[in-house]
This record gives sequence, structure tokens and C-alpha cells, in this order.
Amino acid sequence: MLKEFKEFALKGNVVDLAVGVIIGGAFGKIVTSLVNDIIMPLIGVLLGGMNFADLKIVFTPAQGDIAEVAFRYGAFFQTLLDFLIIAFSIFLMIKMLNKFKKKEAEVVVAPPAPTSEELLLTEIRDLLKEK
Repeated sequence: MLKEFKEFALKGNVVDLAVGVIIGGAFGKIVTSLVNDIIMPLIGVLLGGMNFADLKIVFTPAQGDIAEVAFRYGAFFQTLLDFLIIAFSIFLMIKMLNKFKKKEAEVVVAPPAPTSEELLLTEIRDLLKEK
């Protein structure tokens, strides 16, 4: 069982997946910064100085040590925008990778040269056709 686990863990696909998860996490942080620090402020300025992170419906205001109870739909909107940007970026990346794979598949490999046995059989066939 240990041997099977070792073979599974050391396969190229598992290592590629681990690298993808690490890069994806870092990419997620970049996109979050892009949305929070660049896109949302621009949208806020276009909509009259509105800050989406502050958009909320307060059910119970804060009282002393008790925090407020609120429906924070602005933060949800930012998270949704993060997701859409990440999903679109991944879509474009996969589309680009598929183009490269198609180009590799289009490279036609020449069929191997016939063996001496095949050449001899072809000559025999041709001679039999002539008779």
C-alpha cells in the first residue's frame, strides 16, 4: 500500500496539481488586490464616490461590546467580481494552452519506413498481380 501511495504521489499529474494550487492561490491574491484597489474605486468614483465595501443593511446596530448585525452585500459584490475575473482569466489561459496543444498535434509525424519484410511482401504482391 505504501508503494502504491508513493507511485501515486510522485506521478507528474499530482506534482502539477500542487504547483497549480500554489500559483492559483497567489493569483487569487493578485486579483483580489486588482478588484479592491483598482476596479472598485473606479466604479465607486463613476457612481458618485460610493464605496462598495461599506454597502450594507444594518439589522441591529452595535451596542457597547456587541457587534452590529448587518447584511453586507457590498463585500459580497466585491467577492463575486473577484470570482468572475479569476474565472475569466483561467478561461483565457486554458484557451491559450489548447491552441498550443492543437499546434503540437498538427505537427505530423512521418510514418516509419517499411521494414525489409514489408518491402519483400510488396514485391511479391506486385509480381503476382502482373501474372
